[in-house]
Amino acid sequence: MNLKTRIILIVCSFVVSGTVIISACKKSDVHRRRATPMNFVVPDGFPSPAFNFSQNPVTEEGFALGRKLFHDNRLSLGIDVTCSSCHQQHAAYTTFDHDLGHGTNHQHTRRNVPVIFNMAWHTEFEWDGRNKSLKDQTLACLTAPEKMAGEISAINEKIKSDTSYTRLFSDAFGDANITSDRIADALTQFVVMLVSNNSKYDKVKKGEAEFNSSEAAGYELFKTKCAGCHAEPLFTDLSFRNNGLVSTPFHVDYGRMEVTGDPADSLKFKVPTLRNVMLTGYYVHDGRFIAVGQLLDHYSEGITPIPTLDPSLQNGIPLTLLEKFYLEEFLFTLSDSTLISDPRFE
Repeated sequence: MNLKTRIILIVCSFVVSGTVIISACKKSDVHRRRATPMNFVVPDGFPSPAFNFSQNPVTEEGFALGRKLFHDNRLSLGIDVTCSSCHQQHAAYTTFDHDLGHGTNHQHTRRNVPVIFNMAWHTEFEWDGRNKSLKDQTLACLTAPEKMAGEISAINEKIKSDTSYTRLFSDAFGDANITSDRIADALTQFVVMLVSNNSKYDKVKKGEAEFNSSEAAGYELFKTKCAGCHAEPLFTDLSFRNNGLVSTPFHVDYGRMEVTGDPADSLKFKVPTLRNVMLTGYYVHDGRFIAVGQLLDHYSEGITPIPTLDPSLQNGIPLTLLEKFYLEEFLFTLSDSTLISDPRFE
């Protein structure tokens, strides 16, 4: 073998080796980006989450993609609303100052917008529990005619035109292929990280703060009169109950019965969390109450004795004016200023 041939072979071997190294780096880099886990911390005193993290592990990249999708109006038919239009951070992820949600093309949704923090502990979604997973709930919101009215193939085409999504999908899932499953998985990763556990109540429980006398009195009343349905630490027992509200001619809604078909479920709705309740008015499934004081008045004096009324409410919840004051003082301690200002979710 002459010298020239040997030099050519050596150069070729370097080129081939370099290509392999570059290829290996690219594969390693993709793997690294896909495998950057995002730590989900179960707060002290909270039960184990119901969300299956093994099926959809939360990663930094998936969360970043989900955050962009959450705030992108191209997911709606009219390119006029986003997930965050109804689930507003400053309102603890419901709609501020509206009884019903506002969907695409200026439509009203059928019900008051539920909050979407602490979803990792839920197994049924919507006021009537019609969706059995957070992923199903995400897809339902994207495609519901009165909400975002999106059509998945159309959504895919719209966001493909944004080159930043090419990188984000590749980082999160290993390639730039955009599918409904990946959109839902990324949005779910974002939403499941919305955890509320840093209110004054939580600080008191951790020994970092103390209730004042009014808050302490309210807490004792809460444990006696409210905790049966609004169980700590989630401040909901996740059940479906009839709380004595009848349908109106302008808002016919039979709640859980529309899902199960069982007349025994008529007018039963999911018990909402009381965390951040002072930030999330309007209230109840149809948003008929504007203030927490009206809620307390309802439970004290306004319950309608209907056949499927929850047994715990057969005699109402008697409350004096002073007791209502104390309860409101306690409920203020459930407000989580960290949740509504955390820049990670903006």
